[in-house]
Amino acid sequence: MTTLILIPARMASTRLPGKPLADIAGLPMIVHVAARAAESGLGRVVVATDTEAVAQAVRANGFEAVMTRVDHQSGSDRIFEALSALDPEARVETVINVQGDLPTVEPATIAAALAPLADPAVDIGTLGVEISREEERTNPNVVKVVGSPLSRGRLRALYFTRATAPWGEGPHYHHIGLYAYRRSALARFVALPPSPLEQRERLEQLRALEAGMRIDVELVASVPLGVDTPEDLERAREILSRKA
Repeated sequence: MTTLILIPARMASTRLPGKPLADIAGLPMIVHVAARAAESGLGRVVVATDTEAVAQAVRANGFEAVMTRVDHQSGSDRIFEALSALDPEARVETVINVQGDLPTVEPATIAAALAPLADPAVDIGTLGVEISREEERTNPNVVKVVGSPLSRGRLRALYFTRATAPWGEGPHYHHIGLYAYRRSALARFVALPPSPLEQRERLEQLRALEAGMRIDVELVASVPLGVDTPEDLERAREILSRKA
């Protein structure tokens, strides 16, 4: 499959304004994410942004950027615009959406999201990690995936929720919002209106499930650090300074 990795990046973060350009070990955060994506070896890597300063920083460090509209409601909408601009002849078969605030993500973790698409019945691949810390089970900021086991390392997603689910004895899984789409699935997804459960839970991926699309979840060992707060940024700086 021909794969394009797209990294949506916008400057309008409420908790950490301007975070794509936040300095980490001498480079903007968005450049670290692009480098990790390139190291996966899966295909072309492009940052999709609505801010010229982000595009300039990405290009100055040897990576590709494409400008997108400022009024997108989600990263999925932004990457679909980018895909349409970058590949108007529809040669790309799969698109990986890597969040622009994952500067320490492992290349193997990015590749894991693509694995479920080896099954032609799967529309979207994503990632999960078994929860080990009790407080995460009840934290509404930790999105859980409820799924039917397909193998030791994979689930078929039945629901995503901020609640503690499923009930009873057994594991719970932390969802990682990194997605691999078949091109046709991404086009279908962005054409759908927001769904009732999506709006209630504030989880975009429920739109796909409510429309009957299939999402499979590859289980990985750990949750990559997402930078949402100044404290997260300092942690990322510590981690990547050690690697520099």
